[in-house]
Amino acid sequence: MKNSQEQLFQILSHPDFLAMKGLANEVPIFIQTYHTGDEDKMEQTVAAIIARLRKEGISVAVVDLLDMVIDLLSSAGRLDRAIESESAMSKRKMLEMLNNVADPKTRLIPRLSQIIGAPDIKVSLIKGVGHVYPFLRTHTILESLQPAMMKHPVVMFFPGEYTHEESGASQLRLFGPLIDPPQSHRFTKPYYRAFNLDHYRINQ
Repeated sequence: MKNSQEQLFQILSHPDFLAMKGLANEVPIFIQTYHTGDEDKMEQTVAAIIARLRKEGISVAVVDLLDMVIDLLSSAGRLDRAIESESAMSKRKMLEMLNNVADPKTRLIPRLSQIIGAPDIKVSLIKGVGHVYPFLRTHTILESLQPAMMKHPVVMFFPGEYTHEESGASQLRLFGPLIDPPQSHRFTKPYYRAFNLDHYRINQ
């Protein structure tokens, strides 16, 4: 994570960022990358920033994707079965079961949209991306968040790399070099418009 905790707080609390100034017609979705080995540090950083934002009177929606999956399984009465069957069930069967109960597009995305769509929220933070892979993939989330939903900035904490190429394509590489390039997520510019928060600068 190139941005320090203080830098992130200064960005997320700045009136221009919260007002989405300078984005033209682009959706206000931001990616904050961090090294896979810094998961605990990221959690501490996010918790500290949330506390500071709320102390400043800035309403924050926090979405942990793993918690969302667990909540859906629990409400459907399938959580205990999923835990008991995990060691004996193949990955394919496990994914089928998860899709039946907590399908990303019909259940998880609508729930996510409901949380971040609350009228009093000023900024939303999404974490847990690595914990739900490969059941819920980053591009599914980002492609499902429609511009009409975006009433405030949404920041996703991503354990990996986010690069841009001269061709205009952008690439999210979950877990960085730990996953081979064919398994990474590549998007062309018309379909993928998230901003890299490491490159975001506030005008003084």
